[in-house]
Amino acid sequence: QVQLVESGGGSVQAGGSLRLSCAASRSSYNNYRMGWFRQAPGKEREAVAVIYTSGGPTYYADSVKGRFTISQDIAKNTIYLQMNSLKPEDTAMYYCALGVRYGGAWYLPSGFPYWGQGTQVTVSS
Repeated sequence: QVQLVESGGGSVQAGGSLRLSCAASRSSYNNYRMGWFRQAPGKEREAVAVIYTSGGPTYYADSVKGRFTISQDIAKNTIYLQMNSLKPEDTAMYYCALGVRYGGAWYLPSGFPYWGQGTQVTVSS
């Protein structure tokens, strides 16, 4: 069983920055992909960014390209999401997720069987 522990959420004004972290308990970190999804009240969960742990591409939702950066520290089994130039529409619960490398389209939540508990990000105007 894999456990994912997120941290770093909070409240910030528009234009500000936050950095989310997600630590995975799994000792074998190769050939997986990890990512960030978010869900605002009344909306479906959507992909924000995904990274492949053994090298490979990173993917971003169009709405966050140029503002958010996903990165990883393999030694710590941890991924990060640096969020800059935050907007009120970025307000949501942010979830860390882990899935196998070839688990379908990067943006589909169904391809990620392991999820963290979520961390709230609130951006005020």
